[in-house]
Amino acid sequence: MPYTDRFRATDNLIAHLITVIGSIADPEIKSNYAGFVAVCSVTAYELAIKDIFKEFASKKNKVFGTVVEKHFGRINGAIKLDDLRGKHIKLFGGIYLNKFNKTLLNKEASILATSRISISTDYGNLITCRHEYVHKGYPTLTIEEVIEDFESGKEIIHCLNMAMKR
Repeated sequence: MPYTDRFRATDNLIAHLITVIGSIADPEIKSNYAGFVAVCSVTAYELAIKDIFKEFASKKNKVFGTVVEKHFGRINGAIKLDDLRGKHIKLFGGIYLNKFNKTLLNKEASILATSRISISTDYGNLITCRHEYVHKGYPTLTIEEVIEDFESGKEIIHCLNMAMKR
């Protein structure tokens, strides 16, 4: 399965919510939707990241693919940029870490220049929002911000995928 398929369920949920969110007057319900979508979004990121690493390793060697699949089966939310760099990509060697950093730097600069959006900030904010919602019961973003951050944060995952190619 392509890693991008992992976004489909959250994309469909967002498409549905966009049609009804304007009619919701209760701010608490809107807040709960924001938390729920943040959880779904970060889950999609986690699954996509696992898929990228598993595909990379499996193309190298079947046994390596199995080992990587088991290792990343316990990723459990450790997907912040620092985690990606220091815990995950680094395991595969400096060449892939350098590729990721360069790819991300270029993508960040391009999107900042055209849209004034920091994909790194949006990605981090969404992960923080999910964490706060799951562990404290309130999201740190509005539903609109969660949706925007999910879309721009996907670029981080695309950069990872580009970096993990031979």
